[in-house]
Amino acid sequence: MTMPTRFDGTKDRVAVVVPGVGYSPARPLLHFARSVLLQHGWTVQELWWQIPDQFAQFTVDERIAWVERQVTEAVEAEDGACRLVVGKSLASLACGITADRDIPAAWLTPVLTLDHVATALRRATQATLLIGGSADTLWDTHLAASLHHDVLEIPAADHSLELTGDTAGSVDVLRHVVSRLDHFIASLTH
Repeated sequence: MTMPTRFDGTKDRVAVVVPGVGYSPARPLLHFARSVLLQHGWTVQELWWQIPDQFAQFTVDERIAWVERQVTEAVEAEDGACRLVVGKSLASLACGITADRDIPAAWLTPVLTLDHVATALRRATQATLLIGGSADTLWDTHLAASLHHDVLEIPAADHSLELTGDTAGSVDVLRHVVSRLDHFIASLTH
């Protein structure tokens, strides 16, 4: 079940913000992504999904289908106004949706180790930002560098884009990520 939350800006320019498994839109990366979008005049639709209890037993294909269904419903609910998807981790299983619909996307810690995600990112032609950490086991440095997208890799950052044992450094990483998101979103606005 997906529970959308809307923050209104420009009605014809909607960004859909999609969480990870345990990373809701209230967590720092997505919270500040929403703030940046609002500053640039976007309407923001946040997905607050409830991962099914049996999700851990889903096959990879079942997980992809579940995520794609959630994201497709959110995009279609905007009646053609969805112009950007910002997603964290699990959300990147919907890369094929943005690629097929020519929607720009910003993927925070995308699951680059899945062929489905890598293949979708290869065919994406719209502006795409990939942000990951070199200490994230789901990030693939070489794949990210080989794609024709905007890439920000944070040295030593984990899957939450944090630095283990370095709180102040993690705040600096967050600042850097938010700045890069701001630049990316501004480039879509002009």
